[in-house]
Amino acid sequence: MTQQNQLIIFDTTLRDGEQSPGAAMAKEEKIRIARQLEKLGVNVIEAGFAAASPGDFEAIHAVAEEWSKHGMAGRSTWATSPFHPVS
Repeated sequence: MTQQNQLIIFDTTLRDGEQSPGAAMAKEEKIRIARQLEKLGVNVIEAGFAAASPGDFEAIHAVAEEWSKHGMAGRSTWATSPFHPVS
């Protein structure tokens, strides 16, 4: 397949899936979903927003260790995270 006609699948389930009020995924759930997305052939996943909480930061890190495909993304902003400040 040439780069011109290549389809790249970028999935946001792990981040957008928590945008509904009361919706949350534990680290183990995110890892399980990431494994299934990989089996489905997803190229890139957005695992969450690390600055949202220490739990989200930890879950994204755990998913990154499991994800062996092409790429992983984490939503970021220019603001410094209160959990992992830049010095």
